[in-house]
Amino acid sequence: MTGNNTHQRAEIMGVLNVTPDYFSDGGKFTDVQTAVEHALQMEKDGAAIIDIGGESSRPGAQPVSAEEEIARVVPVIRLLRSKSRVTLSIDTCKPKVAQAALEAGIDWINDITALQNEAMAEIAAACRCPVVIMHMKGTPQTMQRNPRYDDVVDELLFFFDERIKYLESLGINTIIIDPGIGFGKRLEDNLQILNQLDSFQQFGYPLLVGTSRKSFIGTLTGAAVNERLGGTIASNLLAVQKGCRYLRVHEVKEMQNALTVYYAVNQLTQPSGKSNAV
Repeated sequence: MTGNNTHQRAEIMGVLNVTPDYFSDGGKFTDVQTAVEHALQMEKDGAAIIDIGGESSRPGAQPVSAEEEIARVVPVIRLLRSKSRVTLSIDTCKPKVAQAALEAGIDWINDITALQNEAMAEIAAACRCPVVIMHMKGTPQTMQRNPRYDDVVDELLFFFDERIKYLESLGINTIIIDPGIGFGKRLEDNLQILNQLDSFQQFGYPLLVGTSRKSFIGTLTGAAVNERLGGTIASNLLAVQKGCRYLRVHEVKEMQNALTVYYAVNQLTQPSGKSNAV
């Protein structure tokens, strides 16, 4: 996972939040059976990865204990793993949660704090699993309190250069870069990141974006949080054009349909550059 091939088809990461206070579907999948059924449906709809989170990271969200987070996610992971071999990711910044999730069958660690906790980095190095490292200015409690950048892309490039060098020094080399759309970013910052997303390819690692239902789409369109599918698809297709490899979304089927059309038009589904007649 150390090369970024823009001609490799993008893959979808389906969002599975088992939290009562997530910004768009909080409380909807707190029941283990319901959560697993939703994950299996996302897999059927085309998700290559299921990203499981037990703590909300929406702006202003209050933290929960590692024990509470483990109690939320581990039963879901165990049951889902018994029913599917789809790639599973744990969305957490807590080492205890990551370790418990790995023992339950998780494949990836998705850390919004980019493994800045040394214990988390040590766990990732020991398990040699893929890691998603994200940029966030501040914490979920503070990140949208007047964030400012001189040049947001330059600041993110500096951040990822430092993080990647550190992680590589630990032997971690299956890294996915997430610029953290909406995490301590203004509207103009989010737009600039998406516009210059190809800048992050310089590190040679795959890119992941999570624009799904984000507030910048609402700011631009006036759409309510659960009515932002159009903006989600548009921003994700633009990200794919810029070389993005993974798309973290809520509406998997709709995004998969959009990718199918996108690749058919761009003739990227056939090695020869030719597409099948339909």
